[in-house]
Amino acid sequence: MATTVPGRTAPVLFKAACPDCRGRFELASDAFRLAIGASSRTTFYSFTCPDCRRAVRKPAGERIVELLTGGGVRTLRLHTG
Repeated sequence: MATTVPGRTAPVLFKAACPDCRGRFELASDAFRLAIGASSRTTFYSFTCPDCRRAVRKPAGERIVELLTGGGVRTLRLHTG
């Protein structure tokens, strides 16, 4: 996943792929949700595949979190306890 349109003047697009239908596409930042948990197991991003309409959830490592938050993706911080 990488930012394909840098800058604040144009919408930020991210390359994504669906593991179910194998579709490849670009989605705007508002199509993603990022959840940041206490561990790598609870940190993930999600989106709906525009081709097959399935919900896709993928793990988000440190670099993915940086890219998504820098691109304006809505973020939910999960609390433990």
